[in-house]
Amino acid sequence: MNRSDGLIQRRNILRENNSEGVPNSPQSDDNRPDRDEEVDDGDSKETRLTLMEEVLLLGLKDKEGYTSFWNDCISSGLRGCILIELGLRGRVELERAGMRRKGLLTRKLILKSDTPTGDVLLDEALRHLKETDPPETVQSWIEYLSGETWNPLKLRYQLKNVRERLAKNLVEKGVLTTEKQNFLLFDMTTHPLTDNVTKSKLVKKIQDAVLSKWVNDAQRMDKRMLALIFLAHASDVLENAFAPLNDDDYELAMKRVRELLDLDFEQESVKPNTTEVLWAVFAAFTK
Repeated sequence: MNRSDGLIQRRNILRENNSEGVPNSPQSDDNRPDRDEEVDDGDSKETRLTLMEEVLLLGLKDKEGYTSFWNDCISSGLRGCILIELGLRGRVELERAGMRRKGLLTRKLILKSDTPTGDVLLDEALRHLKETDPPETVQSWIEYLSGETWNPLKLRYQLKNVRERLAKNLVEKGVLTTEKQNFLLFDMTTHPLTDNVTKSKLVKKIQDAVLSKWVNDAQRMDKRMLALIFLAHASDVLENAFAPLNDDDYELAMKRVRELLDLDFEQESVKPNTTEVLWAVFAAFTK
C-alpha cells in the first residue's frame, strides 16, 4: 500500500477533530538547557509546546474539548511523538546499522542518556527504556507504550491516560480549561480551548511550512516541524490545520505532504546531520 494512501481527505466542516481519555502529568519543562532541539517560533516560553501537546491540540475540538470518538490513530501517534521527542533531546538513538546496513525497522532503540527531561510522560517512557534488556525496535516500543501488544509481560510498559495528562499540561500552560460535561449516562471531563492565539499560531506554523516557507528538501526542514507534519498525519489530525485554507492552497499543501510521505526513509536516514530515530518512527507508521 502506498504511504500516501488514506491521506486525509478534505472535510466540509472546519472543526472535525479526534479522541481518547486522559489523567495526570505536570507541566512539561521545555525550557531546560539540556533540550537538544530548542526552537523559538515567537511563542512565549509559557506556551511552548511539546510534539505530543501540539498533536493533541490539533485533534481537540475547540468548544467541546475532546477528540473525535472515531479517531483510533491518535493513541499510537502520540507514542510516536514521545519517541521522537526523546530522540531530539538526545536521550535515545538507534543502534549502529553495521556492515550489512540493517534497516530502520530492525535496528534497536538504544538509551543514550537517562538524564530526566522534566516532562513526566517522557521520563516515564525513559525509565521503561532503561529497564528493558535486550533493547527493542522503535515499532515495538510504539506498540508497548500504546498497550497494543499480545505479550502480557510487556503490558507494564503501557503509558496510561496520555491524552488526559497532556490536556492537563495544556491547562497548566493556559491553553485549555477544564469542564465537566454530561453525556447521557456518564459525566466526562473535557478541556475546551481558552487560548485561541496559541492554536492559531500552531495551525499557521504548519500551513506556512508547506506553503510560504516550503523548502522542497526534508533535510533542510526544521526537524520538529517535519516530525509534527508526519505525526499529525499518522494521528489523523493534520486535516484540522489545512481545512481553513482556500482550495488552491489546500491542494498544494496536500501535494507537498504526499511528497514527504513518499520519501525513501532509509535513504534520508543516512544523510548528514539527520536524526535516525525520526525516520525510524516515520517508517514504523508507513510500513
